[in-house]
Amino acid sequence: MKYRLTCLLVVVFAGLTSSGCESESKPSAAVWYEPEEQTETVPAEAEPVADAEATETDSPASEPDKNTDSTADARYGIGASLEGFRPFPNDDAWNRDISRAPVDPQSDDILAYIGLDGHLHPDFGSGEWEGSKIGIPYVVVPGDQPRVEIRYGSYADESDPGPFPLPFNTPVEGDPYDRGDRHAIVIDRDNWKLYELYRAFPINGGASWRAESGAVFDLKTNTKRPRGWTSADAAGLPIFPGLVRYDEVGEQQEIRHALRFTLNDTRRAFVPPASHWASPDEHPLLPPLGMRVRLKADVPIDGYPASVQVILRALKKYGMILADNGSDWFISGAPDERWDNDALRTLRKVRISDLEIIRMDGLVTPYTF
Repeated sequence: MKYRLTCLLVVVFAGLTSSGCESESKPSAAVWYEPEEQTETVPAEAEPVADAEATETDSPASEPDKNTDSTADARYGIGASLEGFRPFPNDDAWNRDISRAPVDPQSDDILAYIGLDGHLHPDFGSGEWEGSKIGIPYVVVPGDQPRVEIRYGSYADESDPGPFPLPFNTPVEGDPYDRGDRHAIVIDRDNWKLYELYRAFPINGGASWRAESGAVFDLKTNTKRPRGWTSADAAGLPIFPGLVRYDEVGEQQEIRHALRFTLNDTRRAFVPPASHWASPDEHPLLPPLGMRVRLKADVPIDGYPASVQVILRALKKYGMILADNGSDWFISGAPDERWDNDALRTLRKVRISDLEIIRMDGLVTPYTF
């Protein structure tokens, strides 16, 4: 379930003032699945995305001369390995070691309000669920990848303008169906730039794209969104740096950053590194976007599969950041046919009582914005 908040802001670059906000609810089907029940059966209510040429009248642009499917360079392509590169500098919030950070005074109360009977879920894996790859895919492209026009919808005023270097084979979350967030993620490896879209749809086979919002991040700097802005994610955060990726778990055998996760109900508030809220509810025990949670240091992990131990060590050292409204305690990752779904399923043994919220400094609410 995805909810966003549209804020009517008057922005003066000498200072930011607000002229009032009203909530806008944009529901989309939450993806509830258990990997052991994988099936290729398509639910009756799900309809494939119509062919773009049948719904758009624009003349197709000239076809880019690069397609990552045809390149022989293993550095590029869908799900390509970054070979140990960690997005953003060491001092970026995503890369901060929070293993010894103080616990938030309201940690127990907030977790109890969410519900202590829950557990972690891997929102990624191998194979398909209801006809779509399991997870948020990405593609790595070279610096000379041709760029295409982006047409924005609801959040155009909070989006970075195109063109973006999206190849014709850019994977989209949830394809081939018009459901969910449909994130599209592209990494320009030569320039270390990140391009992300929310509710992304190709036009004329990818000659151009339309999306509800989009953002560009420089992976070599501490790029942040303006306060109050969203991104391709509700919290205004980059998505890619928070994904569990096979190249880290299976190749590097180490995750050196925080992970992305979702909760069904959030507060009309955010805490850094987030820059945006996505809820009309102001209950003080609801979690704000940007909230950071870690696995308690004394939780034993020796009995888990080796790949899951890599994830759990990251949850102890870097934690996970609440980035969007969605299924409770779903940890985001990239699809990969090398994932062992049976091993990933053991993440469900981690109970909410095994977690703690680190201290939330700089909380922003409608009354402190």
